[in-house]
Amino acid sequence: MREKLAALDPQRLEILDDSAKHAGHAGAKSGGGHYRLTIVSPRFAGCGTMQRHRLIYEALGPMMRGEIHALSIKALAPNEID
Repeated sequence: MREKLAALDPQRLEILDDSAKHAGHAGAKSGGGHYRLTIVSPRFAGCGTMQRHRLIYEALGPMMRGEIHALSIKALAPNEID
């Protein structure tokens, strides 16, 4: 995931694997993991939430149909950091 998301030039990138919390979940049976993503990138400046998510999904490509079952996203531009 880190390698693919590097295409978005992140200033901050945190990936938390929550897969263990979802053991036994029907969607987890296929082997796809559950992740929480926090990413800060200048590429998100001027973009709405849906556009940011599309950029992330495009960067992750086929992983979204296999290795990743669920992805919770917090995507920010640098000027939006708390």
